[in-house]
Amino acid sequence: MDESRPYSPCINICSLDAAEVCRGCYRTLAEIAGWGALSAGEQWAVIERAERRRLAEHEERSKR
Repeated sequence: MDESRPYSPCINICSLDAAEVCRGCYRTLAEIAGWGALSAGEQWAVIERAERRRLAEHEERSKR
């Protein structure tokens, strides 16, 4: 089965925080740099991790 590749989650807000996570797409610097070499499944996994980071940050901000 040929899994389709996701679009890059980049939203052109390219700024890294202290942990080297993009404030726009929530991918790590390593995930961004390696994006093109990843398989479709690996890219989907990156998107899932980035979404978890985004939700965790949102939750942390809402506690303040």
